[in-house]
Amino acid sequence: MDPSNSLIVLTNIAVILLLGILCSLLSKKLRISNILILILLGIILGRLDYNGEPLFFFSPSFLVGISILALVMIVFDGSSRFRLKEVNILSVSALKIILLFMLFSAVSITYFTSKLFFETITIQNILFSIIFAVIIIGTDPGSVFVMLKDFVSPRAKKVFGLLQIEAIINTPLVVILPFLILDIINNLELGQDDFVSSFIAQIPAFLAQIVVGIGAGVVIGLIVFKTMQKVYSHEFSPVGIITAALLAYILAENLHGNGVLGVATLGLLFGNLYVKEKLQLQEFSYMLSNALEILVFVLVGLMIKFPLTLSFFFKSSFLFFLLVLSRAASVFIILRREDYSFKEKLFIALNMPKGIAVAVVAFTFLLYEVEQMRIILNLLLVFMIYSLILSSIIDRFSKKFIRVDVKSPVAQDLPHPKLKNHDEIRARA
Repeated sequence: MDPSNSLIVLTNIAVILLLGILCSLLSKKLRISNILILILLGIILGRLDYNGEPLFFFSPSFLVGISILALVMIVFDGSSRFRLKEVNILSVSALKIILLFMLFSAVSITYFTSKLFFETITIQNILFSIIFAVIIIGTDPGSVFVMLKDFVSPRAKKVFGLLQIEAIINTPLVVILPFLILDIINNLELGQDDFVSSFIAQIPAFLAQIVVGIGAGVVIGLIVFKTMQKVYSHEFSPVGIITAALLAYILAENLHGNGVLGVATLGLLFGNLYVKEKLQLQEFSYMLSNALEILVFVLVGLMIKFPLTLSFFFKSSFLFFLLVLSRAASVFIILRREDYSFKEKLFIALNMPKGIAVAVVAFTFLLYEVEQMRIILNLLLVFMIYSLILSSIIDRFSKKFIRVDVKSPVAQDLPHPKLKNHDEIRARA
């Protein structure tokens, strides 16, 4: 590689990180999602050119690598903060919401995406529309916690706990299912199978990815964390955490499993097993994931250039309205007998920001040079913006939906003196 090209890439990364930090500070002042500001920054940078050439450019393989590293660290950091008993209590409701939401989205969004954005309704176009419908059920509640105070009521802990667990569960689905559907599309184009045969053939592969992913996370976790229960090194233990997360992802993917599930399983083990200086290690993983997050969300706005036309915004807004209706119906149906008030259900229904999982899939799709994929990428980016705007507005009025106590610490059951500082950073990120 030409040294001058390497210097340009490093300069671009440095400039993006600097602008990203400034925008994140601005988002705190404005009390809105930093992800929304970062994406808008990327859109602006992506439309700048010099002598007819883009001012910022990165190869697709570099983008995919950075986004996967960010996904690994963010999933690990998020899942490591859960207690298994809390996951067991709320995971059933979260899973039901996800499945029903996916069903409603697959029906309504698929039909209208094919009708509004594809010229003809064919099996391939319908399958591409299903890919889009599956991806946009993904949620990233961590991106909208900017409105939370350091102290919340038990009701708020329950509501946000459900949203967090939903994000952990739906992230593997968002990452797995689109590529299984792409395999079906490839088989149809090659004429190897008909639709039904190709679909049935993917079911064992889907189940195998789940089992292998969880198994890889358990194996790596038991080996690494059993060692870290006895030994702690200020220099090497943080590096060991990163290495363990990457190993869990790589092992699962090489065994044809799901790497995201492997990392999530590893994080759950880390959060629920005794490990020396766990809080310091969590702080390190958070800081690293935060830096990668800045880079990824600026880049996703930079690389995907959706059309700035009234027709595109009108059609995409209509699709997003259908998505909101689908989610609201799912939440109110599943939680109708649960201990949630009407306002809390509405808060859950309207909080569906798109985050790192959607960005990773979008970067991977940049490698596919087909017209349908370009349309999906445009819609994914604009849906990320719509969802983040909606969630920021809802979070702005969160006290209208959820009762908040001023003197009830979120982490009162974890009295470590440094935990409050960490939660303060996490809540305001």
